[in-house]
Amino acid sequence: MITLVTGTDTGVGKTITTAALAVRASGTVCVVKPAQTGVGPDEPGDLDDVHRLSGITKLHEGVRLRDPLAPTTAARREGVTLPPVASHAKAIDQLGLTNDTVLVEGAGGVLVGLDAEGHNLADLARKLKSPYGFVVVARAGLGTLNHAGLTVEALRARGLRVDGLVIGSWPDDPDLAERCNLEDLPATTGVPVIGRIPAGAGELSGEEFQAAAPSWFT
Repeated sequence: MITLVTGTDTGVGKTITTAALAVRASGTVCVVKPAQTGVGPDEPGDLDDVHRLSGITKLHEGVRLRDPLAPTTAARREGVTLPPVASHAKAIDQLGLTNDTVLVEGAGGVLVGLDAEGHNLADLARKLKSPYGFVVVARAGLGTLNHAGLTVEALRARGLRVDGLVIGSWPDDPDLAERCNLEDLPATTGVPVIGRIPAGAGELSGEEFQAAAPSWFT
């Protein structure tokens, strides 16, 4: 099974959610990041965080770009030609033949461009031959109903399956809006909230993270 992890925005907790999903998965697991931006050649990226937290060693990074921008913009500034999303889809399908779970972490939101033609994670999904579904990572507080609703609507309009929502950073002491959003998100989007990642989970040790992660999902 291929799970594509996207977000309602940047900085919502996709990487930590991906690491938690990797811990939760059974069998062999690999994680793919088609485009990593905002890091230099020798700097740790999102997959390093996934490895540190989950212990997963099957990690596949595509293009790495220096500027912390959308991949299409960062590539243009750097003079780099991005591979087409069809190439990423083919590689992911191949990984699906030898792994029980393939987690694919997008860049920013679902409509952020991943190649020179501006194709995005939704376009990549449509080129997959393997079974797949999306997990949408959302914020906990005000504004998340609209952002989550728009993201799910964009995916469904393209005929893409959405398996659930995950709140990427759930506070220790949620306020009224955050508590109400737990009920309102499924009603607004038609998609269940399948997990809540505690705020600060990315600061845990690998051992602590791996012991706790399964309990963050329903």
